[in-house]
Amino acid sequence: MSRLVAPLLDLLAVLVFALVGRRSHASGITLGGVLETAAPFLCGTAAGWLLASLALDASPRSWQFGAIVVAATVVIGMLLRRLAAAGTAPSFVVVATLFLTATIIGWRLLTRWLA
Repeated sequence: MSRLVAPLLDLLAVLVFALVGRRSHASGITLGGVLETAAPFLCGTAAGWLLASLALDASPRSWQFGAIVVAATVVIGMLLRRLAAAGTAPSFVVVATLFLTATIIGWRLLTRWLA
């Protein structure tokens, strides 16, 4: 797997999360709108990659690496949303955590299982 595939799959997971969220709330589906919704979580994903790269001696495709990415994505994403006075209702935090865990760790487990 190319070195770029893992971070791109994580970024794709966040973009899909934002797209699905905007669609389910009848928000406009525009590139700008999706990027605006995804931006705090994309910042969290980038921070998670940096943290996992520094803290772990593990492949970016490992579930441990993915767990750090998920945690940073959710925590930083929610903090940035809170600072921007955007919604951080408990139900949203739960849905975000479940979706991002399923996708960010899920693709890692799937590729390991298929290998």
